[in-house]
Amino acid sequence: MPTARLPLFSALSAVLLAGVLALPGAAQARGEQPGVFDYYTLSLSWSPDYCATRGKDDEEQCAAGRQLGFVLHGLWPQFLDGYPESCSRMQLPEKLKAEYAPLYPSPRLIAHEWRKHGTCSGLTPGAYLALSAKLKQGLAIPAPYQKPAQPLRTTAAELQQAFRAANPKLKDASLLPFCSGSGRFLREVRVCYRKDGVPQNCGAADIKRSQKSCGQPSFLLQSVR
Repeated sequence: MPTARLPLFSALSAVLLAGVLALPGAAQARGEQPGVFDYYTLSLSWSPDYCATRGKDDEEQCAAGRQLGFVLHGLWPQFLDGYPESCSRMQLPEKLKAEYAPLYPSPRLIAHEWRKHGTCSGLTPGAYLALSAKLKQGLAIPAPYQKPAQPLRTTAAELQQAFRAANPKLKDASLLPFCSGSGRFLREVRVCYRKDGVPQNCGAADIKRSQKSCGQPSFLLQSVR
């Protein structure tokens, strides 16, 4: 399937600056404030793992022949431990939802990600989606991890080394694997960035969760079908 082209923003920094919101009077969850967080996590799901367990519930992402590998789950504002969520009731405009639909594997995911995570970014919907697209498109997937036709066994260290080689700006602990099946299968990778989109090391709490999640000596990437 050809990759859909997404809108690019040549002056992203200006867009982000213009997109910062005060959101006066917005309904907030647990007192959390838009824009108050420590760093971003870009979460990329390994679609074959998701579809192995959720395929019947998501015919859009898991339709036969789509052959999806890593797909955007979301861009998440993070605290050093934990994360804010649902920070305002600002709605995602339908025009933007349609414009950025190709960024996500399923059309219903974009609204969920904006509502739960994007509203905590402190950005307008357009600026948040532009940053999501920039970071997702700017991350090179190493060739062995793009669309393996057979299950691929690897380790956390091998996967991290391959991603750092393909993306020299990543730090030693910028990318973390998370696993399913008691550590037997890769579920997703998470990449950590500063608020300005520059890679940084992930927080110690997330590193610990990654190590616990992928606690086996190695794990499998299920094959792309």
